[in-house]
Amino acid sequence: MRKLFAGIILAASVVLGPALAEELDIPVMVWAADDLATCSFGVVTGLDPSGDNFLAVRAGPGSGHRMLNKINTNDEVWIFDENNGWFGIAYGSPDINCSPASADRPYIGPGKTGWVFGKYVKIIAG
Repeated sequence: MRKLFAGIILAASVVLGPALAEELDIPVMVWAADDLATCSFGVVTGLDPSGDNFLAVRAGPGSGHRMLNKINTNDEVWIFDENNGWFGIAYGSPDINCSPASADRPYIGPGKTGWVFGKYVKIIAG
């Protein structure tokens, strides 16, 4: 019985752990817009190599939100949302797509999500 219980706890932590660790304060939204693509494609640029030389991915649009991750120059991001100069992004997966959405909803696709300061993202397409 103890082994079964430990196995259930381990399985739950594997399934729930990453989701809890990356929970956003403000979700990145996918906005439905008349059969149009739901995101733009960009790359991280303009970081100061003499400074931190990374772009903080945050749990919400603002430096007051906790940092979830760090991304670097030339990392690819898909921009789904914008809030006061901050971009709601998905990143870290080749399977992210910008297919039209039938209704507004939080992003739940592949990859990780978060918010980055838009000054450091160059939009390439979309």
